[in-house]
Amino acid sequence: MKIPGITAAVAAGTVVVLASGCTARDAAAPSASPAESSAPLELVASLPAASTDVDSVTWGLVEGEPRSLVPGADYNFVAPNLCDSLLQVQPDFSIAPGIAESADWADPVTFVIDLRDGVTFWDGTPVTTDDVIYGLERHRQDVTSAYYGAFVLVSSIEATGDRQVTVRFNAPDSTFRDALASGAGAVLSKAFGEEAGDALGTSGTGLMCAGPYELESWTPGKEIVTVANEDYWGGAPHVKTLTYRFVPDGTTLTNALLEGEIDGAFNVPPASREAFEQSDTGRLVVGPSTASLSFGPTKATGAGANPQIRQALSMAIDREQYIATVLNGLGTAQSTFVAPFSWAGMEAADIYQAGYDALAAPSVDLDAARALVEESGEDTSVPLVIAIPAGSKELSQTAAIVQSAAEQIGLTVEIDERQPADFAAIFLADPGPRESIDLVATTGYTETPGVLAYPQLFLLPAELGGIFNWSGYADEQVVGALQAARTSPDATAAAEAYVTAQDIFAPDMLQVTLAGAYHTTFLNDALTGATTSVAAYASPWALHLGGE
Repeated sequence: MKIPGITAAVAAGTVVVLASGCTARDAAAPSASPAESSAPLELVASLPAASTDVDSVTWGLVEGEPRSLVPGADYNFVAPNLCDSLLQVQPDFSIAPGIAESADWADPVTFVIDLRDGVTFWDGTPVTTDDVIYGLERHRQDVTSAYYGAFVLVSSIEATGDRQVTVRFNAPDSTFRDALASGAGAVLSKAFGEEAGDALGTSGTGLMCAGPYELESWTPGKEIVTVANEDYWGGAPHVKTLTYRFVPDGTTLTNALLEGEIDGAFNVPPASREAFEQSDTGRLVVGPSTASLSFGPTKATGAGANPQIRQALSMAIDREQYIATVLNGLGTAQSTFVAPFSWAGMEAADIYQAGYDALAAPSVDLDAARALVEESGEDTSVPLVIAIPAGSKELSQTAAIVQSAAEQIGLTVEIDERQPADFAAIFLADPGPRESIDLVATTGYTETPGVLAYPQLFLLPAELGGIFNWSGYADEQVVGALQAARTSPDATAAAEAYVTAQDIFAPDMLQVTLAGAYHTTFLNDALTGATTSVAAYASPWALHLGGE
Protein backbone atom coordinates (compact mmCIF):
# COMPACT_ATOMS: atom_id res chain seq x y z
CA MET A 1 0.00 0.00 0.00
CA LYS A 2 1.50 3.31 -1.03
CA ILE A 3 1.94 5.84 1.72
CA PRO A 4 0.05 9.00 0.66
CA GLY A 5 2.40 11.73 -0.39
CA ILE A 6 5.61 9.77 -0.94
CA THR A 7 5.25 8.43 -4.44
CA ALA A 8 8.38 9.89 -5.96
CA ALA A 9 9.00 11.48 -9.31
CA VAL A 10 12.49 10.24 -9.90
CA ALA A 11 15.16 11.39 -12.27
CA ALA A 12 15.19 7.98 -13.92
CA GLY A 13 11.65 8.48 -15.11
CA THR A 14 10.54 5.24 -13.51
CA VAL A 15 8.23 5.46 -10.54
CA VAL A 16 9.27 3.97 -7.25
CA VAL A 17 6.59 3.43 -4.66
CA LEU A 18 7.65 3.21 -1.04
CA ALA A 19 5.02 1.57 1.06
CA SER A 20 3.97 1.04 4.60
CA GLY A 21 3.22 -2.64 4.16
CA CYS A 22 -0.38 -3.40 3.25
CA THR A 23 -2.61 -4.19 6.16
CA ALA A 24 -4.15 -6.96 4.08
CA ARG A 25 -1.04 -9.02 4.74
CA ASP A 26 -1.82 -8.98 8.44
CA ALA A 27 -3.57 -12.29 8.84
CA ALA A 28 -3.18 -14.84 11.59
CA ALA A 29 0.29 -16.29 11.99
CA PRO A 30 0.86 -19.62 10.19
CA SER A 31 0.55 -22.75 12.27
CA ALA A 32 3.44 -24.46 10.50
CA SER A 33 6.45 -23.42 8.46
CA PRO A 34 5.47 -23.90 4.81
CA ALA A 35 8.55 -21.93 3.81
CA GLU A 36 10.63 -24.86 4.99
CA SER A 37 8.37 -27.74 3.96
CA SER A 38 6.93 -26.70 0.62
CA ALA A 39 8.42 -27.60 -2.73
CA PRO A 40 10.51 -24.91 -4.48
CA LEU A 41 8.31 -22.13 -5.80
CA GLU A 42 7.65 -21.79 -9.51
CA LEU A 43 7.31 -18.13 -10.42
CA VAL A 44 4.49 -17.53 -12.90
CA ALA A 45 4.27 -14.16 -14.69
CA SER A 46 0.83 -14.77 -16.21
CA LEU A 47 -1.83 -17.43 -16.48
CA PRO A 48 -3.06 -18.87 -19.81
CA ALA A 49 -5.52 -16.54 -21.52
CA ALA A 50 -9.20 -17.20 -20.94
CA SER A 51 -11.24 -18.96 -23.58
CA THR A 52 -14.77 -18.21 -22.37
CA ASP A 53 -16.71 -15.15 -21.27
CA VAL A 54 -17.74 -14.57 -17.65
CA ASP A 55 -20.61 -12.33 -16.60
CA SER A 56 -18.97 -10.91 -13.49
CA VAL A 57 -15.86 -11.10 -11.31
CA THR A 58 -15.30 -9.52 -7.89
CA TRP A 59 -11.74 -8.46 -7.10
CA GLY A 60 -10.45 -7.59 -3.65
CA LEU A 61 -8.37 -4.43 -3.28
CA VAL A 62 -6.12 -5.14 -0.33
CA GLU A 63 -4.70 -1.63 -0.64
CA GLY A 64 -8.07 -0.19 0.27
CA GLU A 65 -10.03 2.51 -1.55
CA PRO A 66 -8.00 4.62 -4.02
CA ARG A 67 -8.00 8.38 -3.71
CA SER A 68 -8.05 8.82 -7.50
CA LEU A 69 -8.15 6.72 -10.66
CA VAL A 70 -5.86 9.05 -12.62
CA PRO A 71 -2.73 6.97 -13.34
CA GLY A 72 0.03 8.04 -10.98
CA ALA A 73 -2.23 10.07 -8.69
CA ASP A 74 -2.65 6.96 -6.57
CA TYR A 75 -1.39 3.41 -6.93
CA ASN A 76 -4.03 0.74 -7.33
CA PHE A 77 -4.96 -2.13 -9.61
CA VAL A 78 -8.03 -0.40 -11.08
CA ALA A 79 -6.45 2.34 -13.20
CA PRO A 80 -4.32 0.05 -15.45
CA ASN A 81 -7.50 -1.63 -16.72
CA LEU A 82 -9.14 1.74 -17.41
CA CYS A 83 -6.45 3.94 -18.95
CA ASP A 84 -4.20 2.51 -21.64
CA SER A 85 -0.70 3.88 -22.04
CA LEU A 86 1.23 4.52 -25.25
CA LEU A 87 3.25 1.37 -24.55
CA GLN A 88 2.39 -1.66 -22.40
CA VAL A 89 4.40 -3.52 -19.78
CA GLN A 90 4.21 -7.23 -20.49
CA PRO A 91 4.01 -9.88 -17.73
CA ASP A 92 7.70 -10.76 -18.29
CA PHE A 93 8.59 -7.05 -17.83
CA SER A 94 9.31 -6.43 -21.47
CA ILE A 95 7.67 -3.55 -23.35
CA ALA A 96 5.18 -3.87 -26.23
CA PRO A 97 3.09 -1.42 -28.30
CA GLY A 98 -0.03 0.02 -26.72
CA ILE A 99 -2.01 2.97 -28.04
CA ALA A 100 1.17 3.79 -29.89
CA GLU A 101 1.74 1.46 -32.80
CA SER A 102 5.39 2.43 -32.54
CA ALA A 103 7.33 4.68 -30.18
CA ASP A 104 11.09 4.90 -30.49
CA TRP A 105 14.13 7.03 -31.09
CA ALA A 106 14.61 8.59 -34.53
CA ASP A 107 17.99 9.88 -33.31
CA PRO A 108 19.59 10.23 -29.85
CA VAL A 109 17.50 13.30 -28.95
CA THR A 110 14.32 12.80 -31.03
CA PHE A 111 11.58 10.39 -29.99
CA VAL A 112 8.71 9.69 -32.41
CA ILE A 113 5.31 8.31 -31.37
CA ASP A 114 3.04 6.93 -34.11
CA LEU A 115 -0.50 6.29 -32.89
CA ARG A 116 -2.47 3.17 -33.63
CA ASP A 117 -5.33 3.86 -36.04
CA GLY A 118 -8.92 3.47 -34.88
CA VAL A 119 -8.43 3.78 -31.11
CA THR A 120 -11.37 5.46 -29.39
CA PHE A 121 -12.27 6.56 -25.89
CA TRP A 122 -15.17 4.88 -24.10
CA ASP A 123 -17.59 7.47 -25.47
CA GLY A 124 -16.59 6.64 -29.05
CA THR A 125 -14.54 9.76 -29.75
CA PRO A 126 -11.20 9.09 -31.43
CA VAL A 127 -7.89 9.36 -29.62
CA THR A 128 -5.96 12.23 -31.20
CA THR A 129 -2.49 13.72 -30.96
CA ASP A 130 -4.00 16.50 -28.84
CA ASP A 131 -5.06 13.93 -26.24
CA VAL A 132 -1.61 12.36 -26.23
CA ILE A 133 0.11 15.72 -25.81
CA TYR A 134 -2.34 16.67 -23.07
CA GLY A 135 -1.41 13.56 -21.10
CA LEU A 136 2.33 13.99 -21.54
CA GLU A 137 2.29 17.70 -20.73
CA ARG A 138 0.31 17.05 -17.53
CA HIS A 139 3.44 15.40 -16.15
CA ARG A 140 6.02 17.61 -17.82
CA GLN A 141 4.49 20.82 -16.46
CA ASP A 142 3.69 19.60 -12.95
CA VAL A 143 6.62 19.16 -10.59
CA THR A 144 4.31 17.34 -8.16
CA SER A 145 3.43 14.65 -10.72
CA ALA A 146 4.64 11.17 -9.90
CA TYR A 147 6.05 11.07 -13.44
CA TYR A 148 7.66 14.50 -13.60
CA GLY A 149 11.10 12.88 -13.51
CA ALA A 150 10.46 11.14 -16.83
CA PHE A 151 10.32 14.51 -18.58
CA VAL A 152 13.22 16.46 -17.09
CA LEU A 153 15.31 16.16 -20.26
CA VAL A 154 12.41 16.96 -22.64
CA SER A 155 12.64 20.25 -24.55
CA SER A 156 9.40 20.06 -26.56
CA ILE A 157 6.37 17.89 -27.36
CA GLU A 158 4.44 18.58 -30.58
CA ALA A 159 2.25 16.96 -33.21
CA THR A 160 4.22 16.24 -36.38
CA GLY A 161 1.43 14.49 -38.28
CA ASP A 162 -2.22 13.47 -38.04
CA ARG A 163 -1.25 10.40 -35.99
CA GLN A 164 2.25 11.38 -34.87
CA VAL A 165 3.76 13.12 -31.84
CA THR A 166 7.44 14.00 -31.62
CA VAL A 167 9.27 14.55 -28.33
CA ARG A 168 12.60 16.37 -28.45
CA PHE A 169 15.25 16.24 -25.75
CA ASN A 170 18.12 18.32 -24.45
CA ALA A 171 20.16 15.14 -24.06
CA PRO A 172 19.68 11.43 -24.75
CA ASP A 173 17.50 9.63 -22.20
CA SER A 174 17.76 5.85 -21.95
CA THR A 175 14.80 5.66 -19.54
CA PHE A 176 12.09 7.58 -21.41
CA ARG A 177 10.72 4.82 -23.62
CA ASP A 178 10.13 2.44 -20.70
CA ALA A 179 8.44 5.24 -18.73
CA LEU A 180 5.78 5.55 -21.44
CA ALA A 181 4.55 2.07 -20.49
CA SER A 182 3.60 3.42 -17.07
CA GLY A 183 1.15 6.14 -16.12
CA ALA A 184 3.62 8.59 -17.67
CA GLY A 185 2.29 7.47 -21.05
CA ALA A 186 -1.38 7.09 -20.09
CA VAL A 187 -3.76 8.67 -22.60
CA LEU A 188 -6.74 10.62 -21.22
CA SER A 189 -9.38 12.62 -23.05
CA LYS A 190 -8.26 16.25 -23.16
CA ALA A 191 -11.82 17.54 -23.46
CA PHE A 192 -13.04 15.53 -20.46
CA GLY A 193 -9.97 16.34 -18.39
CA GLU A 194 -10.13 20.08 -18.96
CA GLU A 195 -13.82 20.16 -18.05
CA ALA A 196 -13.28 18.03 -14.91
CA GLY A 197 -10.32 20.06 -13.65
CA ASP A 198 -9.04 19.05 -10.22
CA ALA A 199 -11.96 16.61 -9.80
CA LEU A 200 -10.62 14.36 -12.59
CA GLY A 201 -10.44 10.74 -11.47
CA THR A 202 -12.46 11.18 -8.29
CA SER A 203 -15.56 9.23 -7.28
CA GLY A 204 -17.85 12.10 -8.16
CA THR A 205 -16.41 12.91 -11.59
CA GLY A 206 -14.59 9.89 -13.00
CA LEU A 207 -12.46 10.08 -16.11
CA MET A 208 -12.43 9.23 -19.82
CA CYS A 209 -9.88 6.76 -21.11
CA ALA A 210 -9.37 4.14 -23.84
CA GLY A 211 -8.61 1.00 -21.85
CA PRO A 212 -10.34 -2.40 -21.90
CA TYR A 213 -12.71 -1.46 -19.07
CA GLU A 214 -14.99 1.53 -18.59
CA LEU A 215 -15.80 3.07 -15.23
CA GLU A 216 -19.50 2.51 -14.52
CA SER A 217 -19.83 3.54 -10.87
CA TRP A 218 -17.88 4.27 -7.72
CA THR A 219 -19.57 3.89 -4.36
CA PRO A 220 -17.25 5.49 -1.77
CA GLY A 221 -16.33 3.15 1.05
CA LYS A 222 -17.68 0.11 -0.78
CA GLU A 223 -16.76 -0.66 -4.39
CA ILE A 224 -15.84 0.41 -7.91
CA VAL A 225 -17.76 -1.19 -10.79
CA THR A 226 -16.27 -1.37 -14.29
CA VAL A 227 -17.70 -2.87 -17.47
CA ALA A 228 -16.05 -4.31 -20.55
CA ASN A 229 -15.18 -1.91 -23.37
CA GLU A 230 -16.59 -3.93 -26.26
CA ASP A 231 -14.82 -1.65 -28.78
CA TYR A 232 -11.37 -1.95 -27.20
CA TRP A 233 -8.66 -1.92 -29.85
CA GLY A 234 -7.10 -5.08 -28.41
CA GLY A 235 -10.37 -7.02 -28.38
CA ALA A 236 -13.21 -7.06 -25.87
CA PRO A 237 -12.41 -8.49 -22.40
CA HIS A 238 -13.96 -11.82 -21.41
CA VAL A 239 -15.18 -10.54 -18.03
CA LYS A 240 -18.17 -8.32 -18.69
CA THR A 241 -18.44 -6.72 -15.23
CA LEU A 242 -15.36 -6.39 -13.03
CA THR A 243 -16.15 -5.10 -9.53
CA TYR A 244 -13.47 -4.02 -7.07
CA ARG A 245 -14.22 -4.34 -3.35
CA PHE A 246 -12.19 -2.46 -0.73
CA VAL A 247 -10.98 -5.09 1.77
CA PRO A 248 -7.94 -3.75 3.66
CA ASP A 249 -8.14 -6.28 6.51
CA GLY A 250 -6.05 -9.39 5.87
CA THR A 251 -8.16 -11.84 7.82
CA THR A 252 -11.37 -10.60 6.19
CA LEU A 253 -9.81 -10.82 2.75
CA THR A 254 -8.47 -14.32 3.32
CA ASN A 255 -11.84 -15.61 4.49
CA ALA A 256 -13.68 -13.97 1.59
CA LEU A 257 -11.30 -15.53 -0.93
CA LEU A 258 -11.45 -18.98 0.62
CA GLU A 259 -15.24 -18.87 0.83
CA GLY A 260 -15.60 -17.71 -2.78
CA GLU A 261 -17.18 -14.36 -1.90
CA ILE A 262 -14.30 -12.61 -3.69
CA ASP A 263 -12.85 -14.19 -6.82
CA GLY A 264 -9.31 -12.86 -6.72
CA ALA A 265 -6.82 -10.42 -5.25
CA PHE A 266 -3.20 -9.35 -5.52
CA ASN A 267 -0.76 -8.97 -2.60
CA VAL A 268 -2.58 -11.53 -0.52
CA PRO A 269 -1.30 -12.15 3.05
CA PRO A 270 1.83 -14.33 3.19
CA ALA A 271 0.66 -15.55 6.61
CA SER A 272 -2.30 -17.22 4.86
CA ARG A 273 -0.07 -19.16 2.48
CA GLU A 274 -0.87 -22.57 3.89
CA ALA A 275 -4.62 -21.93 3.83
CA PHE A 276 -4.42 -20.69 0.25
CA GLU A 277 -2.39 -23.69 -0.86
CA GLN A 278 -4.91 -26.08 0.69
CA SER A 279 -7.95 -24.28 -0.71
CA ASP A 280 -10.49 -26.19 -2.79
CA THR A 281 -11.95 -22.98 -4.26
CA GLY A 282 -8.90 -21.32 -5.74
CA ARG A 283 -5.11 -21.31 -5.97
CA LEU A 284 -2.20 -19.17 -4.88
CA VAL A 285 -0.03 -17.99 -7.77
CA VAL A 286 3.43 -16.60 -7.02
CA GLY A 287 5.00 -14.31 -9.58
CA PRO A 288 8.22 -12.36 -10.15
CA SER A 289 8.45 -8.86 -8.72
CA THR A 290 10.63 -5.82 -8.17
CA ALA A 291 9.32 -5.37 -4.61
CA SER A 292 11.63 -5.45 -1.62
CA LEU A 293 11.65 -4.80 2.12
CA SER A 294 14.47 -2.68 3.50
CA PHE A 295 15.52 -0.03 5.98
CA GLY A 296 17.77 3.00 5.57
CA PRO A 297 19.08 6.19 7.20
CA THR A 298 16.94 9.27 7.72
CA LYS A 299 19.54 11.95 8.44
CA ALA A 300 23.21 12.83 8.02
CA THR A 301 24.05 12.56 11.72
CA GLY A 302 23.93 9.70 14.20
CA ALA A 303 24.86 6.06 13.89
CA GLY A 304 22.32 5.32 11.16
CA ALA A 305 24.24 7.57 8.77
CA ASN A 306 27.42 5.55 9.30
CA PRO A 307 27.79 2.87 6.58
CA GLN A 308 29.74 0.64 8.97
CA ILE A 309 26.74 0.49 11.30
CA ARG A 310 24.42 -0.36 8.41
CA GLN A 311 26.85 -3.01 7.19
CA ALA A 312 27.06 -4.45 10.69
CA LEU A 313 23.29 -4.66 11.04
CA SER A 314 23.07 -6.33 7.64
CA MET A 315 25.64 -8.94 8.68
CA ALA A 316 23.70 -9.69 11.87
CA ILE A 317 20.42 -10.57 10.11
CA ASP A 318 19.77 -14.08 8.79
CA ARG A 319 17.99 -13.48 5.47
CA GLU A 320 16.59 -16.98 5.16
CA GLN A 321 15.08 -16.77 8.63
CA TYR A 322 13.76 -13.30 7.83
CA ILE A 323 12.05 -14.57 4.66
CA ALA A 324 10.56 -17.52 6.53
CA THR A 325 9.31 -15.31 9.38
CA VAL A 326 8.11 -12.17 7.61
CA LEU A 327 7.17 -13.43 4.14
CA ASN A 328 6.32 -17.04 5.02
CA GLY A 329 8.74 -18.16 2.32
CA LEU A 330 7.21 -15.96 -0.39
CA GLY A 331 10.36 -14.05 -1.19
CA THR A 332 14.06 -14.32 -1.90
CA ALA A 333 17.36 -12.94 -0.65
CA GLN A 334 18.51 -9.89 -2.62
CA SER A 335 22.05 -8.47 -2.85
CA THR A 336 21.08 -4.82 -3.32
CA PHE A 337 17.95 -2.71 -3.54
CA VAL A 338 17.48 -3.07 -7.33
CA ALA A 339 15.75 -6.41 -7.95
CA PRO A 340 16.94 -8.60 -10.85
CA PHE A 341 13.44 -8.65 -12.38
CA SER A 342 13.90 -4.92 -13.03
CA TRP A 343 16.11 -5.66 -16.03
CA ALA A 344 14.50 -8.94 -17.12
CA GLY A 345 13.14 -7.47 -20.36
CA MET A 346 15.93 -4.99 -21.08
CA GLU A 347 18.24 -5.18 -24.08
CA ALA A 348 21.45 -5.54 -22.04
CA ALA A 349 19.97 -7.87 -19.40
CA ASP A 350 23.04 -10.12 -19.48
CA ILE A 351 25.31 -7.24 -18.45
CA TYR A 352 23.04 -6.22 -15.59
CA GLN A 353 22.77 -9.81 -14.42
CA ALA A 354 26.53 -10.38 -14.53
CA GLY A 355 27.08 -7.23 -12.50
CA TYR A 356 24.51 -8.31 -9.95
CA ASP A 357 25.96 -11.83 -9.70
CA ALA A 358 29.37 -10.30 -8.92
CA LEU A 359 28.02 -8.58 -5.80
CA ALA A 360 28.61 -10.11 -2.39
CA ALA A 361 25.54 -12.04 -1.30
CA PRO A 362 24.22 -11.15 2.17
CA SER A 363 25.47 -13.51 4.88
CA VAL A 364 25.57 -13.72 8.66
CA ASP A 365 28.88 -12.96 10.41
CA LEU A 366 28.38 -11.73 13.96
CA ASP A 367 32.08 -11.47 14.75
CA ALA A 368 32.71 -9.27 11.71
CA ALA A 369 29.62 -7.24 12.54
CA ARG A 370 30.85 -6.58 16.09
CA ALA A 371 34.24 -5.54 14.71
CA LEU A 372 32.56 -3.06 12.37
CA VAL A 373 30.59 -1.57 15.26
CA GLU A 374 33.81 -1.09 17.22
CA GLU A 375 35.62 0.42 14.21
CA SER A 376 32.75 2.80 13.53
CA GLY A 377 33.58 4.96 16.54
CA GLU A 378 29.88 5.45 17.27
CA ASP A 379 28.64 5.77 20.86
CA THR A 380 26.87 2.44 21.33
CA SER A 381 25.16 3.69 24.50
CA VAL A 382 22.91 5.88 22.33
CA PRO A 383 19.95 3.89 20.97
CA LEU A 384 19.21 3.78 17.25
CA VAL A 385 15.55 4.58 16.54
CA ILE A 386 13.78 2.85 13.64
CA ALA A 387 10.40 4.09 12.44
CA ILE A 388 7.61 1.85 11.17
CA PRO A 389 3.95 2.48 10.31
CA ALA A 390 1.32 1.44 12.82
CA GLY A 391 -0.69 -1.59 11.76
CA SER A 392 1.87 -3.15 9.43
CA LYS A 393 2.59 -6.67 10.62
CA GLU A 394 5.43 -7.19 8.14
CA LEU A 395 7.29 -4.03 9.07
CA SER A 396 6.62 -4.56 12.77
CA GLN A 397 8.24 -7.98 12.43
CA THR A 398 11.06 -6.37 10.44
CA ALA A 399 11.79 -3.85 13.16
CA ALA A 400 11.75 -6.56 15.83
CA ILE A 401 14.27 -8.60 13.84
CA VAL A 402 16.54 -5.56 13.39
CA GLN A 403 16.24 -4.86 17.12
CA SER A 404 17.22 -8.43 18.03
CA ALA A 405 20.12 -8.46 15.57
CA ALA A 406 21.41 -5.16 16.93
CA GLU A 407 21.46 -6.52 20.47
CA GLN A 408 23.72 -9.38 19.37
CA ILE A 409 26.37 -6.97 18.09
CA GLY A 410 26.38 -4.43 20.89
CA LEU A 411 23.81 -1.97 19.58
CA THR A 412 20.44 -0.91 20.97
CA VAL A 413 17.47 -0.27 18.67
CA GLU A 414 14.22 1.36 19.74
CA ILE A 415 11.06 1.10 17.61
CA ASP A 416 9.02 4.22 16.82
CA GLU A 417 5.58 3.12 15.57
CA ARG A 418 3.84 6.04 13.86
CA GLN A 419 0.30 6.55 12.67
CA PRO A 420 -0.12 6.73 8.85
CA ALA A 421 -0.04 10.52 8.50
CA ASP A 422 2.96 10.85 10.81
CA PHE A 423 4.77 8.04 9.03
CA ALA A 424 4.07 9.56 5.62
CA ALA A 425 5.50 12.86 6.85
CA ILE A 426 8.91 11.19 7.13
CA PHE A 427 9.13 11.15 3.33
CA LEU A 428 8.27 14.80 2.74
CA ALA A 429 10.78 17.62 2.23
CA ASP A 430 10.57 18.93 5.80
CA PRO A 431 13.31 17.16 7.79
CA GLY A 432 11.53 17.75 11.11
CA PRO A 433 9.71 14.38 11.29
CA ARG A 434 13.04 12.61 10.66
CA GLU A 435 15.11 14.33 13.35
CA SER A 436 14.11 11.98 16.17
CA ILE A 437 14.75 8.77 14.21
CA ASP A 438 17.83 7.16 12.67
CA LEU A 439 16.33 4.57 10.35
CA VAL A 440 13.03 3.90 8.57
CA ALA A 441 11.71 0.54 7.39
CA THR A 442 9.72 0.38 4.16
CA THR A 443 8.59 -1.82 1.33
CA GLY A 444 8.74 -0.63 -2.26
CA TYR A 445 8.61 -1.60 -5.92
CA THR A 446 9.18 -0.17 -9.38
CA GLU A 447 6.26 -0.44 -11.78
CA THR A 448 8.17 -0.44 -15.09
CA PRO A 449 11.49 -1.90 -16.32
CA GLY A 450 14.68 -0.02 -15.52
CA VAL A 451 17.50 0.05 -12.99
CA LEU A 452 17.94 3.74 -12.21
CA ALA A 453 14.87 4.54 -10.11
CA TYR A 454 16.03 3.40 -6.69
CA PRO A 455 19.70 4.40 -7.00
CA GLN A 456 18.97 7.94 -8.10
CA LEU A 457 16.51 8.46 -5.25
CA PHE A 458 19.03 7.55 -2.58
CA LEU A 459 22.43 8.29 -4.14
CA LEU A 460 22.21 11.53 -6.08
CA PRO A 461 22.21 15.04 -4.63
CA ALA A 462 18.72 16.38 -3.97
CA GLU A 463 18.91 18.81 -6.91
CA LEU A 464 19.51 15.87 -9.27
CA GLY A 465 16.61 13.78 -7.98
CA GLY A 466 18.00 12.30 -4.77
CA ILE A 467 14.94 13.23 -2.76
CA PHE A 468 15.56 10.42 -0.24
CA ASN A 469 19.31 11.07 0.06
CA TRP A 470 18.85 12.20 3.64
CA SER A 471 22.26 10.97 4.80
CA GLY A 472 24.07 13.29 2.40
CA TYR A 473 25.69 10.47 0.42
CA ALA A 474 28.12 11.95 -2.07
CA ASP A 475 30.34 9.95 -4.40
CA GLU A 476 31.41 11.67 -7.61
CA GLN A 477 32.09 8.36 -9.37
CA VAL A 478 28.60 7.09 -8.56
CA VAL A 479 26.92 10.32 -9.66
CA GLY A 480 28.89 10.40 -12.92
CA ALA A 481 28.22 6.74 -13.71
CA LEU A 482 24.47 7.01 -12.99
CA GLN A 483 24.18 10.10 -15.18
CA ALA A 484 26.13 8.34 -17.94
CA ALA A 485 23.77 5.36 -17.63
CA ARG A 486 20.77 7.61 -18.20
CA THR A 487 22.15 9.73 -21.04
CA SER A 488 23.90 7.04 -23.06
CA PRO A 489 21.93 6.13 -26.22
CA ASP A 490 23.76 2.80 -26.40
CA ALA A 491 22.18 0.06 -24.29
CA THR A 492 25.47 -1.71 -23.64
CA ALA A 493 27.25 1.46 -22.58
CA ALA A 494 24.34 2.41 -20.32
CA ALA A 495 24.41 -1.01 -18.65
CA GLU A 496 28.16 -0.91 -18.15
CA ALA A 497 27.94 2.55 -16.59
CA TYR A 498 25.26 1.36 -14.20
CA VAL A 499 27.25 -1.71 -13.16
CA THR A 500 30.25 0.55 -12.48
CA ALA A 501 28.09 2.65 -10.14
CA GLN A 502 26.57 -0.45 -8.52
CA ASP A 503 29.99 -1.85 -7.63
CA ILE A 504 30.61 1.28 -5.56
CA PHE A 505 27.21 1.99 -4.00
CA ALA A 506 26.05 -1.55 -3.14
CA PRO A 507 28.49 -2.02 -0.22
CA ASP A 508 27.50 1.40 1.22
CA MET A 509 23.95 0.11 1.80
CA LEU A 510 21.95 3.31 1.52
CA GLN A 511 19.13 0.81 1.85
CA VAL A 512 19.77 -2.40 3.77
CA THR A 513 17.76 -4.80 1.63
CA LEU A 514 16.34 -7.66 3.67
CA ALA A 515 14.37 -9.55 1.03
CA GLY A 516 12.74 -9.39 -2.34
CA ALA A 517 9.00 -10.07 -2.00
CA TYR A 518 7.24 -12.12 -4.68
CA HIS A 519 4.04 -10.89 -6.30
CA THR A 520 1.21 -12.97 -4.84
CA THR A 521 -2.19 -13.63 -6.42
CA PHE A 522 -5.11 -15.73 -5.27
CA LEU A 523 -7.57 -16.65 -8.02
CA ASN A 524 -10.75 -18.69 -8.14
CA ASP A 525 -10.22 -22.04 -9.88
CA ALA A 526 -12.88 -21.19 -12.47
CA LEU A 527 -10.80 -18.26 -13.74
CA THR A 528 -7.57 -17.82 -15.68
CA GLY A 529 -5.75 -15.21 -17.74
CA ALA A 530 -4.57 -12.72 -15.08
CA THR A 531 -1.15 -11.11 -15.12
CA THR A 532 0.53 -12.46 -11.98
CA SER A 533 3.80 -10.53 -11.94
CA VAL A 534 4.53 -7.01 -10.69
CA ALA A 535 3.62 -5.84 -14.22
CA ALA A 536 0.01 -5.81 -12.97
CA TYR A 537 0.68 -2.40 -11.42
CA ALA A 538 1.08 -0.78 -14.85
CA SER A 539 -0.62 -3.00 -17.44
CA PRO A 540 -4.24 -3.99 -18.23
CA TRP A 541 -3.89 -7.17 -16.21
CA ALA A 542 -7.55 -8.23 -16.56
CA LEU A 543 -7.70 -8.00 -20.37
CA HIS A 544 -7.32 -11.78 -20.77
CA LEU A 545 -9.08 -12.71 -17.51
CA GLY A 546 -12.05 -15.03 -17.88
CA GLY A 547 -13.21 -18.64 -17.82
CA GLU A 548 -10.99 -21.66 -18.34
